[in-house]
Amino acid sequence: MKADALRGHLDPMILAVVEHEPLHGYAIMEALQERSGGELDLPTGTLYPALRRLERAGYLASEWSTVGGRKRRTYQLTSAGQKTLAAGRGEWEVFRTVIEGVLRPRTN
Repeated sequence: MKADALRGHLDPMILAVVEHEPLHGYAIMEALQERSGGELDLPTGTLYPALRRLERAGYLASEWSTVGGRKRRTYQLTSAGQKTLAAGRGEWEVFRTVIEGVLRPRTN
């Protein structure tokens, strides 16, 4: 999938992935890839800046933990992030409806 196609949709997708459980960055990448049927294979240079941006905005909170001797930063959704995710889902539905309306073949 082209990176341009994700513009404006990456943040809600990240928020959706951590909606029900805290995850570390690599697990977020894996979840995005799995939930997209393998279509999303984000480079770390795209994901980690987005995670930091979402945390600065107050949509994600993070904490450090040590697992198997390795330090990991785990991200979880905040209440502001839940509201932003709900808004993102609504915006996506409008966007999807508009695009489908334009691209759907017309029947005469």
